[in-house]
Amino acid sequence: MAKLPNHRLVKIHRSYTVEDVARCLAVHKNTVRRWIKAGLPTVGGRGKTLILGSQLRSFLEARRKDAKRPCPPGHFYCLKCQVPRPPAAAMTEYVPITPTSGNLKALCPECTSVMFRRIKEIDQARFCAELANRGTAGASALRRVHRLLPDCSLLIGLRRP
Repeated sequence: MAKLPNHRLVKIHRSYTVEDVARCLAVHKNTVRRWIKAGLPTVGGRGKTLILGSQLRSFLEARRKDAKRPCPPGHFYCLKCQVPRPPAAAMTEYVPITPTSGNLKALCPECTSVMFRRIKEIDQARFCAELANRGTAGASALRRVHRLLPDCSLLIGLRRP
């Protein structure tokens, strides 16, 4: 998935040409032309195509909002797999960041990379209850993690055979 351009770089009270937009957002001119074909409103007819900053910003914000994929309850987003996954063996670790919130840390059951999820401390009990009620195939995921990373037995509480 390509990186989304930063909509905050666009000045809303300015008019841009296709070249100006490409330079401002560090994208190719053809990308801006594709956005115009996809529905980015323009001003003027012949000559240079002008794009209002306010319309460009709202167009980019809408694209960013459409690209978001929230995780379902009890799932973490694995950056390596690029999909939401439940934690391996339904095991998580809470790492406090501030007095009221922190990160939940877990292993991905498929690629065994570490996944993080930001959570409020008061929501931690609810999240753990969702994991417990979901009834995942935790034992098979735990065996897969242990087979791929045998040295993590101390982390997950298993003894090596």
